[in-house]
Amino acid sequence: MINPFQKMIESQLQGVQQDMLAATEELRAVEVEGSAGGGAVTVTVSGLGEILDVAIDPAVIEEGDCELIQDLVCAGMREAIRQATELKREKLSEALPLARMGMELPEFL
Repeated sequence: MINPFQKMIESQLQGVQQDMLAATEELRAVEVEGSAGGGAVTVTVSGLGEILDVAIDPAVIEEGDCELIQDLVCAGMREAIRQATELKREKLSEALPLARMGMELPEFL
């Protein structure tokens, strides 16, 4: 015989799981851009942090400074991933009951 409390917890967990799946799908569809060098490099990532595109201004390539281009690409990626991580944390927090009650979530979200 299932305890009524256990049944209530199980139904709530199913709701949380559905909310998490919906948040994940929403994040997969969102695109976030990070740029560096005044827009010389733009990196686009999904809300999940998957790299979708890297655009480099041809003028930067013409200058031929390989090290500068590498630095700009890294900086653009860091910015895009930082924004995506912030968005992911926000969306997943909305799906978790403890976060809605003000509990701090661990950094891995």
